[in-house]
Amino acid sequence: MKYRHEWKHEINYADLLTLRQRLSSITTRDSHARDGTYRIRSLYFDDAADRILREKIDGVNIREKFRIRYYNQDTTFIRLEKKSKMNGLCTKSSARLTKKQSQAILNGQFGWMIQSGFPLIEEFYTKILSQGLRPKTIVDYIREPFIFAPGNVRVTLDSDIRIGVRCTDFFNPSCVTIPAGDAPIILEVKWDAFLPDIIRDAVQLDGCRAGAFSKYAACRIYG
Repeated sequence: MKYRHEWKHEINYADLLTLRQRLSSITTRDSHARDGTYRIRSLYFDDAADRILREKIDGVNIREKFRIRYYNQDTTFIRLEKKSKMNGLCTKSSARLTKKQSQAILNGQFGWMIQSGFPLIEEFYTKILSQGLRPKTIVDYIREPFIFAPGNVRVTLDSDIRIGVRCTDFFNPSCVTIPAGDAPIILEVKWDAFLPDIIRDAVQLDGCRAGAFSKYAACRIYG
């Protein structure tokens, strides 16, 4: 399993404009973006005691979380993802899901998962049963991605973070979303073994320090 380095910074709109200009001159755009951005909708899972949320808030060193995600309202490409963190490093594994399979999970129909043939789906099944994982909250946001090949660097600017209000059916077009409190714009920088100086310099902002912002935690402010 390959772990990557990750920085997160809370920034404002003026910072976003500055970073967009800097990064546009030295990086390439993600080919999947439309006009430079795409909208992400994720559904996060937790147990009845909100263990995953509490581990994040408490800064537990080794932790993981599961989510289902799709992009630009396109439900023909859906992914189950597990994001793991250890000693400040992160890794992510994923598996494709159909809309029918995703809806079955939302409906509490899990039996098919153990015979899916995909290790991540089967792992998710065992943790649904053993840990009582259930859908907790929808998280929507707009992502502006930048790619720099040396170091396998990916820089993203995430804005307009929104939460689904009392709704975990993330295929429901009537699901109401509202801004996640005072959630800022988030700069994320991810890389493998080294971060090139040109990127390190480009993302430097006065008064901006790496933090541990969690969109999932920010979107749990309403329950």
